[in-house]
Amino acid sequence: MSLTFNHNMMAMNTARNLSNSYSALATSTQRLSSGLRVNTAADDAAGLAVREIMRAEIKSLQQGIRNANDSISMIQTADGALGVIDEKLIRMKELAMQASTGTYSSDQRLIIDSEYQAMASEITRIANSTDFNGIHLLNGNLSGTSTSHNGAGITATGPLKVHFGTGNDSAEDYYYVSINNSTASALGVGAGTASTNGKSISTQELAQKALDSLNDAIVSKDKIRANLGALQNRLENTITNLSIQSENTSAAESQISDVDVATEMTEFTRQQIKVQSAVAMLSQANNLGKLALQLLG
Repeated sequence: MSLTFNHNMMAMNTARNLSNSYSALATSTQRLSSGLRVNTAADDAAGLAVREIMRAEIKSLQQGIRNANDSISMIQTADGALGVIDEKLIRMKELAMQASTGTYSSDQRLIIDSEYQAMASEITRIANSTDFNGIHLLNGNLSGTSTSHNGAGITATGPLKVHFGTGNDSAEDYYYVSINNSTASALGVGAGTASTNGKSISTQELAQKALDSLNDAIVSKDKIRANLGALQNRLENTITNLSIQSENTSAAESQISDVDVATEMTEFTRQQIKVQSAVAMLSQANNLGKLALQLLG
């Protein structure tokens, strides 16, 4: 290599190496400070695309867990109200048994019937007033089959659709919560019922007939509670499965996205030494031109 004034090739080569090492050092610094191996698309274009899909999946799964937990809270609200209705039905059965015997007068049966009707009215009030987040649970609004659900309007009608999956496949991502009408008339007791049996216990005959109607009402109520209990267990299992999916997807996303601190710190130290060496050599290369002056002089 010739000794020249106009072009200091050693300095130019050293400056290029310094620029490359400094750029690599900056990348290592960015990764260590952010904790991410992939900070921009330039770091790993394919990895970035996969990571973003996984991130969307993880967020959807986490929201699905919250959706399922909200549904469990809703079911527990309905079950709690049905527990109170259960107490009213048991009291009505007790009153019907009391009025069924011949040791009471007609006036006394009318007094017993007034409490019987009050219990029926309370059952209807509970059924009509029980709601979760503004959604009425026991008044029949959520009754029916999955085919009767309609979510096209602003307010969905029919069975409540619990969506917890990341897609829209009925076999994987959602199912329906159906709760039958639990008012006194729907259960077949009280003054509002269409059937004569269970309407009143004002006479001995009506009281005796009401016993079967009350048994049927208790069974109907128990079926609703059993269905809700099964749905709650199913939702709890769903939450467990979603949590596992979210955890495993997060682990896969971490493999793509997160920086290996030990490896990256080794690279950072290597590039730091190269930068320091390049700076020292560039200083030396810049002084080589002075050698030419010694020949002139």
